[in-house]
Amino acid sequence: MTLQRLALYTGGFMGPFGTVLIVPMFPELRREFDASSSAVNLGFSLYLFTFAAFLLFSGTLGERWGRRRTVRGTYLLYAASSLAAALAPTLGIFLAARAVQGIANAFITPLLLAGLAEMVPQERFGREVGIYSSFQALGGGLGPIVGGLAADSQWQYAFFGSAVVALLLAASPPDGEPRSSASGVQLRPLLTRRMIALGVAFFFAAAGPLGISVVIGVVARDEFLLSGTTTGVILFSGAMAALVLGPLWGRTLDRFGAWRVGPVAALLATCVAASLVFSAGALSLGALAVAVSGSASLLVVLLQSVGATIIPDNRGGALSFLLAFRFVGHAIGPILFVPLVDESISLAFLGAASLGLVPFLVLSFFAAQARSFTGATDR
Repeated sequence: MTLQRLALYTGGFMGPFGTVLIVPMFPELRREFDASSSAVNLGFSLYLFTFAAFLLFSGTLGERWGRRRTVRGTYLLYAASSLAAALAPTLGIFLAARAVQGIANAFITPLLLAGLAEMVPQERFGREVGIYSSFQALGGGLGPIVGGLAADSQWQYAFFGSAVVALLLAASPPDGEPRSSASGVQLRPLLTRRMIALGVAFFFAAAGPLGISVVIGVVARDEFLLSGTTTGVILFSGAMAALVLGPLWGRTLDRFGAWRVGPVAALLATCVAASLVFSAGALSLGALAVAVSGSASLLVVLLQSVGATIIPDNRGGALSFLLAFRFVGHAIGPILFVPLVDESISLAFLGAASLGLVPFLVLSFFAAQARSFTGATDR
């Protein structure tokens, strides 16, 4: 593994890590800024919403400006905003810093995968996306742990550490020189029925089976009365399942092709998520959470692989456009299903799982029509 590829994988780690880093430090942030939980929670929501909003066009702009220059600049922006968060004298400045972190990450994430797509042979790209997704899972799993450790000592340390890592990563951006809009790097090709359909699939997958871990966490704490530590272990175990299985799922895509695997991946994620209705306590919930994360990671790898290859002239733009749908889904899913936990645990789990039927239908259609799509790549 080259140093540049390792830097790309580590960059994939930073996105999920930065998103969930602040969740364990809410009490410390409330005391630091003398604020309510709702106000502090904006530090999580603003990061996610600015991330999703800028993803609609960040990849296309990054391709025009040049991947190397854009990623290096936004790593520096991420480092500066991390320092601003650590040194913020007021909640308003802290929240603004978190919003800027989200903006910076919107430019970094799609351009890293786009760079990876042109760095490795096409026949091995699925495997590389699997490894990249494993690093993302690791970031999502370690974020709460590192945030919790920092909260127990000095919460600012987590942001100082993030700034240092971002500065180091700025030294190894992906290749890619500036290109003009005339070279094919345009927004218009993203606004097709095909791309919108894939975006809808991303959205429903994220709001449903891909984002069901939030519902799992609420059920663990509020219904099964598990401790925060036990709940954290359950969620971390799920993230580790995704980490371990990522390369395997990537090799599966390389062997059978994305369009063939797509419907199977969506149906598998839906059915395994629905099995959460059989949770009866910590042990069964933990085991099923691991199965859910492991199976959902196949759908994550597949969607990211398709996004990075579907428009070769604008890889970053296509991927960022589709990821915008995904992260809006992650933001909306808990709003829809967490309130249902008080009414019925089974209804909450089944409701979230059922949204996986939408990507199943979309990907089934594309699988049936794959040969008729001009420029489609059966990976």
